[in-house]
Amino acid sequence: MDASESRNHQKIIRYREIKNLDFEIRQVRFQVDDVVSFLSWLRDLSHRHDVTIVCFNADLMAGREHAISAMLHAKRAMNNDTCISSSLEIEALLYAAGSRQCQEAIKFGVHQGWNNCYLCISPVNPRVWSELLTMMTISTEDWERITDDRFDILVPLFDITNAEIAVTGKDRIKDLVLERVALLDVNK
Repeated sequence: MDASESRNHQKIIRYREIKNLDFEIRQVRFQVDDVVSFLSWLRDLSHRHDVTIVCFNADLMAGREHAISAMLHAKRAMNNDTCISSSLEIEALLYAAGSRQCQEAIKFGVHQGWNNCYLCISPVNPRVWSELLTMMTISTEDWERITDDRFDILVPLFDITNAEIAVTGKDRIKDLVLERVALLDVNK
């Protein structure tokens, strides 16, 4: 199988997995004054509705597919009992970071100040949104486009080399980040 066949195969696999998601991801924006209190509120909300809520810092993500990939890998690790952490939330952030280190994963979560997040609810539960939207707003901005500023953040964050960029091109930065997410399975 050559490189283009491999990419097409990966897209088919991704499409099949994405088509049957048991979670939902929306773009949200919110202000956090106290991270501990905010996370406590999210945990309480998730327990009351029997869901998992994961907030991915969109400013450090290579788009929605990055969040989907992190969730799919984390759920697979939970199902296969190959987790690094004891919670789906942290496991998903570890995959988003492409790292075994919780210190790195925490960067990909909620922080003090304004947050742009891909917010994930698993399993899908529309009732949760009425409470979430008391503290958050849905964003319709285009977060998929990798600006030069975000490119400059992603390259060192995921240790992407100049050689990799030379081979793939700048426009394939998302693929390089998704590769780092998948490589966490190998590096466990």
